[in-house]
Amino acid sequence: MKKINYLIEIEEFDSINELCKDDQDLLKQAISASENAYAPYSKYHVGAALRLNDGKIILGNNQENVAYPSGLCAERVAFFHANSNYPGKIVEAVAITAKSEAFVVNRPVTPCGSCRQVMAETENIQQRKIRVIMMGETGSVLIAQSIESLLPLMFQAEELKIK
Repeated sequence: MKKINYLIEIEEFDSINELCKDDQDLLKQAISASENAYAPYSKYHVGAALRLNDGKIILGNNQENVAYPSGLCAERVAFFHANSNYPGKIVEAVAITAKSEAFVVNRPVTPCGSCRQVMAETENIQQRKIRVIMMGETGSVLIAQSIESLLPLMFQAEELKIK
């Protein structure tokens, strides 16, 4: 038996004002996207904004359904939209934020496991890291330089691809 340690790096900023202009703008787009979330059950409105390598911004927000498994997270809405409408474009960064009708979201919102796996697959396909910028309504902002920092043991099975 051997013990393996994984090192993850996350940058923490006190507020959105400490970020570079591009990251601030992307987070503002995510905030805007959260306004259009369809969240009548959880009252938790999540917004995501992707920046593609040509500067195009893709928005996504959570879409709930009374049959809960039929809903979709904001991040996957944005990633799937980008892949279906802009195939071959590189996703450089994603910003994620949320607000609630019931409480103040005062911690950075991190993507769920399914969204992390979709981001990992995107990184793998494009062979380029994706910056992940996470914020709540208030408080600090976290930035990971790659999804690998959020999902160090991501599922990968290249051998599943039919040759």
